[in-house]
Amino acid sequence: MHISFFLFYFAFQSTFKMDNTKEQLEAIRDIRNIMERSSRFISLSGLSGVFIGIYALAGAWLAFEKTISASVSYFANEATAAQAEREWVMFFVLDALAVLVLSLLTATLLTIRNSRKKGIPVWDQTARRLMWNMMIPLVAGGVFCLAMIYNRNYQFLAPASLIFYGLALVNASKYTLNDIRYLGISQLALGLLACFLLDWEYSLMLWAAGFGLLHIVYGAFMYFKYERK
Repeated sequence: MHISFFLFYFAFQSTFKMDNTKEQLEAIRDIRNIMERSSRFISLSGLSGVFIGIYALAGAWLAFEKTISASVSYFANEATAAQAEREWVMFFVLDALAVLVLSLLTATLLTIRNSRKKGIPVWDQTARRLMWNMMIPLVAGGVFCLAMIYNRNYQFLAPASLIFYGLALVNASKYTLNDIRYLGISQLALGLLACFLLDWEYSLMLWAAGFGLLHIVYGAFMYFKYERK
């Protein structure tokens, strides 16, 4: 009788402890999720990555077509060479600006929608840290690319844009989802590879692969992993 009582008591205690352990683990998970939300910006939209990739591929195709026509004019005679170069530079800058503006607008709108859907503030301290850590390498890279255009040194434009963009993503990844780091490292790798393949066809292909294909793959992965329910 006493043995049965003690066995029942120990079984009850074990069950009670297991329940307490489960509750504690759940509480720890909740605390970790709250800390994750407060320290990381988790409202980035995967769909925006897909759209950015599409814009980049369209911009790369237009740049490819323009470069071919500019090359024909450039080698036709000396009189048209300077004019063809000026037209190509102006088109390249406008093309890049169009891709950038469309990408920023799309990313902003979809991120706001994602934040509202999750009930998370769009512009808080974490978002500001993310922006500053990403903008510093991007602004430095933009100025560097403008300096190369000013000095008529176009060979390293594609590698430099990939490298500085990759650095910006890696630098900002500590304030958002860890997956951003892998995208940044991939952009860096393509940029460094482009430094050794300076023919404009290869540079443009690697630029399109980085800003186009990688964004589409990354965006689709992020959408199915975090957003689609």
